[in-house]
Amino acid sequence: MLLVLDVGNTHTVVGIFRDDKIAAQWRLHTDSKRTEDELHMHMDWFFAQNGLQLTDIDKTVISCVVPPMIQALDAYCRKYLRLNPHWIGPGVVDMPICYRNPQEVGADRLVNAVAAYEKYRTSLVIIDFGTATTFDCISEKGEYLGGAISPGIGISAEALFQRASKLPRVELFDPPASVIGKETAESMKSGLLYGYAELVDGMVKRIRKEMAPRPRVIATGGLAPMLGKLSETIEAVEPELTLEGLRLISKQL
Repeated sequence: MLLVLDVGNTHTVVGIFRDDKIAAQWRLHTDSKRTEDELHMHMDWFFAQNGLQLTDIDKTVISCVVPPMIQALDAYCRKYLRLNPHWIGPGVVDMPICYRNPQEVGADRLVNAVAAYEKYRTSLVIIDFGTATTFDCISEKGEYLGGAISPGIGISAEALFQRASKLPRVELFDPPASVIGKETAESMKSGLLYGYAELVDGMVKRIRKEMAPRPRVIATGGLAPMLGKLSETIEAVEPELTLEGLRLISKQL
């Protein structure tokens, strides 16, 4: 079986593939101070809950954008899985990268690009709603053209709470029924969620002016299902895009 990990700044998503089909997945908080033994405690519990054994794993592929996590993850794989993990980077992904410095492109962005192009085989804009929101542009030929990075909606909400003393912290699980809020929390949700949807649509409209043919727009990440409903430009939501990309890349390793 294949173990894949997508280590983001806020969360780490873990997936298990059996015969190219996802058998289990889970999400845990990314903590750069965890040791390999602490990682093992968490992973072993998740494995047990899904009726899996560590010895079932015969390959591990990791996408990581948190450098302090690399040492612990590497040690965990070698100590408990008895495997040398495969790390995703520009030299590993079989896709032309048009960034001036390809080494600057985050591993997660490349993984998403591989998965999305494999499925759609056309020009694409991939929006990943994570700690940051990334817009990645793929040509019709399957080239990684570049993209844009903006603060994630969670960062925006936290900044608003911390910098405005009278504003409360709000949950972003569901948008208010009306754009015009009738109370403070409702007004904040409206500004954050509807405002962010407009940010997304505005960026996509600008990107489309620079791409031909007209790219298809897909979204992934934790808030993608909700923003997909609010946005006028997102055409499809792919919740497991990164895990699927890691599975595809594993075939080349």
